Amino acid sequence: MTLRTDHIAGGAFVAFGLVVLALSGDLPFGGLSMPGSGFMPSLVASLLVLFGVLLCARAAESQPLKEIDWSDAKHAGLVVLITALAIVAYTRLGFIIAMMLMLFALLAVIERRNLVKAALYSLAATLIAYTLFDKFLKAPLPTGPLGF
Repeated sequence: MTLRTDHIAGGAFVAFGLVVLALSGDLPFGGLSMPGSGFMPSLVASLLVLFGVLLCARAAESQPLKEIDWSDAKHAGLVVLITALAIVAYTRLGFIIAMMLMLFALLAVIERRNLVKAALYSLAATLIAYTLFDKFLKAPLPTGPLGF
């Protein structure tokens, strides 16, 4: 059997979904009329596993792994690194600062956009997301050392 790209991607989705299911097992599931805090992680993780299995099943249609052009690996690695740093900073710096810095880094460092436009876009997108989640959806977001 030839190892194909969708075998790897599907396997990664299945593995990640199973890890999330294992980690969210302690959260109360609740019911459909009153879902608990474990409902959404379990639902999303189950869908990840399902679609990962479907991706593996249809992998014959994808490109063989040995034919992949790895020239964009540095770009992908930088995206993963910036996102990982934002995850680490999220609880320490708060939602607004961490997400604004992440968006700015993605736009300025990775995409090489104009610094002023990248800063304005990062600020606007972060404030819109903050308003939506904090004010309208009442989702608890971490506050940073500056109180926001």
